[in-house]
Amino acid sequence: MTSPRACGSRHQRRWDKMAPNFKDINGRGIILEPSYHSPLCREFTIISPKLSLRSVLVYTAAVWLLAYAIFTVTQNTSVLSASIIVTLLGMILHLHLFKIDQESVLIIGSIGVQMNTLYASGRENVRFIEMKKVKDIVINEAIYMQKVIYYLCILLIDPGNPRGVSEVVPVFQSAKPRLDCLSQVYRSCQEILQRTQAEQ
Repeated sequence: MTSPRACGSRHQRRWDKMAPNFKDINGRGIILEPSYHSPLCREFTIISPKLSLRSVLVYTAAVWLLAYAIFTVTQNTSVLSASIIVTLLGMILHLHLFKIDQESVLIIGSIGVQMNTLYASGRENVRFIEMKKVKDIVINEAIYMQKVIYYLCILLIDPGNPRGVSEVVPVFQSAKPRLDCLSQVYRSCQEILQRTQAEQ
């Protein structure tokens, strides 16, 4: 089951219309959009800031200045052509492989958890985990860049040992929201897990 996919223009309109209501671990504003489809079906989408024009200009200027410096020494015009190609390829790869516009987690009681990652290029990664494989959803802490951060993760049941954990699946890996944002998602996930266990 796939959640509705947001196109780039829709993402732009939402970012312009809504003010960031949370921050990531680096202090940048992010938007959390909760969707309550039913008591046992909830979706949480985190929208990251759009690509900064300043960073694009800095990257482009750095590559072209380096290329021009090499050209003045070697007098080889192919260096300038190569710099343009490198700049374009670098931007395309960044948008397709690294720049993530939004991440979402959809939890459906007794069915499973689906995680969607939407890249700036339009590419989308989807992972679905059956509820019978989910042991728990917790907030863990880790050391990142010499500071303690918190992250939401899904614990999967070890088939060989029901009390053990076979895999830890992080949620919102790119957005890296702070604890106040994670707590809101965590509480809703726990409500659904508890209701699902009660019905079983």
